[in-house]
Amino acid sequence: MSNIAFIGLGNMGGPMAANLMTAGHSLTVFDLSEVAMRALAEKGARCASSALEAIEGAEVILSMLPAGKHVAGLYLGESGLIARAAKGTLILDCSTIDAETARQVGAAAEAAGLDMLDAPVSGGVKAAQAGTLAFMCGGSEAGFMRAEKILSGMGKKIFHAGDHGAGQIAKMCNNMLLAVHMIGTAEALQLGMNNGLDAGVLSEIMKNSSGDNWSLQNYNPVPGVMPGTPASNDYQPGFMAQLMLKDLGLAMENSLKTQSAVPMGAMARSLYASFAGKGNSQRDFSAIIEMMQGE
Repeated sequence: MSNIAFIGLGNMGGPMAANLMTAGHSLTVFDLSEVAMRALAEKGARCASSALEAIEGAEVILSMLPAGKHVAGLYLGESGLIARAAKGTLILDCSTIDAETARQVGAAAEAAGLDMLDAPVSGGVKAAQAGTLAFMCGGSEAGFMRAEKILSGMGKKIFHAGDHGAGQIAKMCNNMLLAVHMIGTAEALQLGMNNGLDAGVLSEIMKNSSGDNWSLQNYNPVPGVMPGTPASNDYQPGFMAQLMLKDLGLAMENSLKTQSAVPMGAMARSLYASFAGKGNSQRDFSAIIEMMQGE
């Protein structure tokens, strides 16, 4: 078992940290929210007054932050964690950020003799709570072998996508596809309902036909069709529409740099921008079905 410094205890980070303690690891946590830290302290974590204090004696540093600027600010520079971490420390950044920043921070860690992986997650809050997340990792093979032992306490599917930044590219591609098939699923179901079909029956037909996809199987956007989904809980996230919009923005930025054609991804971003801009940013991304229902 390892001594882990966990930085960033939001909707995803909090349950991930709790699962690491359940797996037997010792945690020191830091977050700007005192409430978030107290919740982990009640489960046995030690609270630190700063990120630098949190990494004292840590064998592993794990972070879950909102954006690339926060990750760069935490790790880079003379007062950053890379410069202060003990030799041999393993660093795992599970934030979803741009690949360029992930490569920059990963290269700095490598130059300092540290193993670091960008390891963004898929599965949302429900999977974070259940410990069934999927991790998409970018970094060295040696770092990945070390990381598997830690990540297995929070997830069930752990992939090595390639070198630094590859985890972020994999996450970006995955979530662009998720947005596209959620929108397609929503409009197909709404079309069926507009013609008098029962959404549950139509869902079963499509799940057993060529229209089958992850959204139908696990995250049906129609209320009451699938118990336990955000749709059946007044679209409480889940995965907020503003986070989907953020991920689609990363995909669009990358598509320009790599001259990649992403017409479906661009349309999905446009629809989520419109949806989030109408007061829905904090609702689950599956609530996009409401855009198919007309005025």
